[in-house]
Amino acid sequence: MTDDMLSAQFAALADPTRRAILARLSQGEASVNDLAVPFAVSLPAISRHLKVLENAGLICRSRTAQRRPACLDPHALRGIADWIEQYRPFWEASFDRLDGYLEQLQAGDGDGPRH
Repeated sequence: MTDDMLSAQFAALADPTRRAILARLSQGEASVNDLAVPFAVSLPAISRHLKVLENAGLICRSRTAQRRPACLDPHALRGIADWIEQYRPFWEASFDRLDGYLEQLQAGDGDGPRH
């Protein structure tokens, strides 16, 4: 995955409406009308959100007669998850240090501020 694509994906995910659209698409494909139901925005606004998600490679659109249903592209999400996964050792080490510090505080051995 290129850095440009990853940047586009994170930019697309930065918007709560687009995240909600992805959550809905995780249940199966949907039309623009279906996706617009829970939002107080116009159909053209939903279409623009879908275009951003499509350009970021997070969704795909097909054409069935007059319908253009959208569906989630799981391969794109896998790329994001793989990128985030590389930071797992950092998170785990940080949580381990925090656990150790909290155990010290509970044992009364901590060097933390005393009130």
